[in-house]
Amino acid sequence: MKKILVTGADGFIGSHLTEQLVRRGYDVRAFVLYNSFNSWGWLDHSPQEIKKSLDVFAGDIRDPYGVRMAMKGCDTVLHLAALIAIPYSYHSPDTYVDTNVKGTLNVVQAARDLGVSKVVHTSTSEVYGTARFVPITEEHPLQGQSPYSASKIGADQIAMSFNRSFETPVAIIRPFNTYGPRQSARAVIPTVITQIASGARTLKLGSQHPTRDFNYVLDTVDGFIAVAESERAVGEVINVGSNYEISVGDTVSMIADVMNVDVEIETDDVRLRPDKSEVERLWADNQKALALTGWQPKYAGKDGLRRGLHETIEWFVNPQNLACYKADRYNI
Repeated sequence: MKKILVTGADGFIGSHLTEQLVRRGYDVRAFVLYNSFNSWGWLDHSPQEIKKSLDVFAGDIRDPYGVRMAMKGCDTVLHLAALIAIPYSYHSPDTYVDTNVKGTLNVVQAARDLGVSKVVHTSTSEVYGTARFVPITEEHPLQGQSPYSASKIGADQIAMSFNRSFETPVAIIRPFNTYGPRQSARAVIPTVITQIASGARTLKLGSQHPTRDFNYVLDTVDGFIAVAESERAVGEVINVGSNYEISVGDTVSMIADVMNVDVEIETDDVRLRPDKSEVERLWADNQKALALTGWQPKYAGKDGLRRGLHETIEWFVNPQNLACYKADRYNI
């Protein structure tokens, strides 16, 4: 791979991925969302030697001209730019179609025209909806249970259609619930940690019974790189998950135990999804990733989750990092 473009490089997973690519010696162009503050998002917090190595492109994934310009001279594109918050998709679904579907179309259209060697498009476990069988393989039916998941199903189909129609070299990575340092407090693990770290002992949460397959961010990043480097991944959808299922309630208990506190949980109705929109169960089958790319999680199982939570909590309780969050407010 000559040069790699990472879209969404300013975000949670994107910033970790960008840093790891630089550390591995890749020539990286980081596509960040343009803003008048010249902010690079989480990349602003990267070590100075990482930032000096980056070719940063500020633009908007919804703009086909900017996307094409960013992709010129790049051999590989890791496409992470997306709107991902499920509650926000309930009242602003149009922005999800523009960003997730049209943004993906911009990427694969430019990739086709420019002759890019590989596009790794980012999907999500949310496209499966509530599991009809577990563990969930890549053949599981797709179910749009929120405008967000519907937009990601559309984006996935656009990406793969270019592979089938034009032989554009597209691979789809489907991460399950990634967690770790820098994650938005719209997700349950940072919500719990930031509330506890800010002194709360009665936590405001949504549903506790749904289960998730939590994947530590460094494992997810390794999955992206493994898919990018694998010739066998082209034309395939590949789950990246820990193959371990745990309920939200049990996850909260584990976090409280690691942080050595006793907590109570108060259900906050505003944090509840509509009944038919809630994804009740997620549990990844990750055997295809191992077979095609050699990837397997390093933070697997209960012990791996606990170890990942230790590292996540250590980052969040740092006062400088905690100050980036508004723990007393619901982050939609």
